[in-house]
Amino acid sequence: MTDILVSHLLDQERHYKQNDTMIPGQSKLLYQLNRFVTERVSARRAGIQKTVREVCKVVTDILKEVEVQEPRFISSLVETDTGRFEGLTVVSPTEFEIVLFLNQMGVFNFVDDGSVPGCAVLKLSDGRKRSMSLWVEFITASGYLSARKIRSRFQTLVAQAVDKCKYRDIVKMIADTTEVKLRVRERYVVLITPAFKCSGIWPRSAAHWPMPHIPWPNPALVAEVKTEGFNLLSKESPAQAGKQSSAEGDAWVLSFSDAENKLLQGGCRKKCLSILKSLRDKHLDMPGQPVRNYHLKTLLLYECEKHPREIEWDETCLGDRLNGILLQMISCLQNRRCPHYFLTGLDLFQSQPHSALDQAAKQIWRIAREILTNPKSLEKL
Repeated sequence: MTDILVSHLLDQERHYKQNDTMIPGQSKLLYQLNRFVTERVSARRAGIQKTVREVCKVVTDILKEVEVQEPRFISSLVETDTGRFEGLTVVSPTEFEIVLFLNQMGVFNFVDDGSVPGCAVLKLSDGRKRSMSLWVEFITASGYLSARKIRSRFQTLVAQAVDKCKYRDIVKMIADTTEVKLRVRERYVVLITPAFKCSGIWPRSAAHWPMPHIPWPNPALVAEVKTEGFNLLSKESPAQAGKQSSAEGDAWVLSFSDAENKLLQGGCRKKCLSILKSLRDKHLDMPGQPVRNYHLKTLLLYECEKHPREIEWDETCLGDRLNGILLQMISCLQNRRCPHYFLTGLDLFQSQPHSALDQAAKQIWRIAREILTNPKSLEKL
């Protein structure tokens, strides 16, 4: 698997674009992609929705019990009018993350000095305010609100709640991790993450965004995204892997999931991501998970920058956008680096074995070649 293969595929793509027969070829591909969405993506979505309902029923029961024991941990898992659950992210069809938003961050300052990549700390704005904090016993001697201490307390509460809840026969706590992970019916894994919502501020480590010379996103959308803000999560991060110093343990992981979702509205962006997720589930569900949905979402955002005009996200361009993302993924896997969209110093492939990245690159190369040379291959992919 070399750069020559990618170069060859790009040459093929350019040839098709310069050829007068491109339009019927593209319409054939669009027909097959829409069929893929109707048959495969819709089935995947329906299956996940059914699983989400089952998982959320169990988690809601556990979190109610947690709240009885400790009123500071109030469940923020809410079903919307559309049937979606706020605060839930589908990591894969069998893996979910639920964010539990905590209250009263008020007496802390957000400190983002880049000392732990992808993370930030919450420091008391004034030592005298320690007793005013709702989270007083989780504040370190240096005045930091410890993500690890809060997570540890939450883990104990959830373990007790699991023993008491009516679903205790089908749910188990996963050991060997500092995170709160549940296994439901031996099939599904649910990560429950305590978090703070940070609205109206923007982290210094993402201050370079958006790039000044790129016309996407437009200024109004940028303002909206920055006002929405970001989240701070109490979870293990790749940057913390193998490090056990208190500074890393006390740090909170930066999350931009709401901002990313806002940026991906409009045109065929979400449709493109749905197709990529379905392809990933079938062909890239490998040991160690070298390619996850979040990698695909990240490269979709970079594709938006490369193609800033809305007309380039028209339905008729779906095949081109999909192909561009697959090629970019091959390049990232070969170079063993996938920069986070907002925090470009953070590598999303960090700590992934090179052999797994190479294997994924070969598989994506096969998918991209088949889609480009024979749109009907989507019936079998």
